[in-house]
Amino acid sequence: MDNWFKSPWFVRAISLAFAVALYVFVQVEMDQYQNESRLLPNTNADIQTIENVPVNIRINEEKYVVSGVPEFAAVSLEGSTGTLTATARNQNFDIYVDLEGLDPGTHTVELKHTGIPKELNVYIEPKTIEVTIEERASKDFAIAVDYINRNKLPEGYQIDSSQTEPKQVTVTSSKEVIDQIAIVKAFVDVAEADESIDSREVPVKVYDARGNELNARVEPPSVNVSVQISNPSKTVPLSVETAGELQDGYSLGSISANIDEVEVFATSKILQNIKEVSTEKINLADITESGTIEAGLALPDGANVPGKDSVEVTVELERTKTFENIPISTENLNDGQDITFINPNGPEMDITVTGSQNSVSEVSKDDFRITLDAAGLENGEHEVSISVDGPEDVDIKSEFEQVTIEISQ
Repeated sequence: MDNWFKSPWFVRAISLAFAVALYVFVQVEMDQYQNESRLLPNTNADIQTIENVPVNIRINEEKYVVSGVPEFAAVSLEGSTGTLTATARNQNFDIYVDLEGLDPGTHTVELKHTGIPKELNVYIEPKTIEVTIEERASKDFAIAVDYINRNKLPEGYQIDSSQTEPKQVTVTSSKEVIDQIAIVKAFVDVAEADESIDSREVPVKVYDARGNELNARVEPPSVNVSVQISNPSKTVPLSVETAGELQDGYSLGSISANIDEVEVFATSKILQNIKEVSTEKINLADITESGTIEAGLALPDGANVPGKDSVEVTVELERTKTFENIPISTENLNDGQDITFINPNGPEMDITVTGSQNSVSEVSKDDFRITLDAAGLENGEHEVSISVDGPEDVDIKSEFEQVTIEISQ
């Protein structure tokens, strides 16, 4: 071996081998450095990130629909300040996914760009996405109108009808999605609506049979909805409802409201069951004199009489009073004749009067005169009618309409 080291050719061969090895090592390191410099931002360059850059799809849209493509992407640009600033400000570039030539199915594809100066490094987030390509299908659907906050309509108001313009829309998506469509709806908020809604623009939504919203293109995406809202009414008789009994000595002469009928507002469903409206029950036990009182209206739930929570009720009380032992006067008794009362047992009887409270209160015993006409009566027993005179504004009832008497000489 010592002889090999003494040989100039051996030394030259060893030197050449070391030189080749060193070259290979340096070349590998340089390649790795260059690769990393492409992936990592250059610390000596400016970087700017643009959020919410629209992502376009390149595909035959007349034939296919695509799902899985994000609406926006984030684009980071790295490079010299002048070029970077102008590019970020103008945004004259396109971020897209190229699906041309791909068959229906699921694919993993890369987001691409065009229109960005070559001297700028570009980083797109997300870099790759998974998309599904399906054959396109379209179908026309009638629009159903649904109502939000229907329970917040003013009391008595109801929805009569609705219509949309246009009456149907065209839904476009994959055939699989089109086959799932169960209903197409336009929602209208009717909270506190006390008049009809005229041509309100609302978006159109697509749902499957379970009520899940489906992702599909709707044309047009919104429609004008008109809703007919009404407040039906019905005029019905008004009656006065009472409860309890009047105090002793009183009777009810009359009781009536100041109006005979009321106009009730409610939904048609409620109105069809309303034949009349009554007042809330008036407790007669609390009434001790004639006069006017206020009584509320007993309305069914959901019905109202605008501006009339109560009515005036006029009560006329009748009072009954008995006057005892009113004398019976005998007229036209012949000279020499005597009269004896058999029934009643004496020349007096009771009188009962009925009338308004005020009238009866003003009547006294002295206001009555009972007379018996004995003209032409011979001796013997007789039944004779009597005459009772008294105030005209009360009803008078005597204890007897006829009396039994005996005439003697």
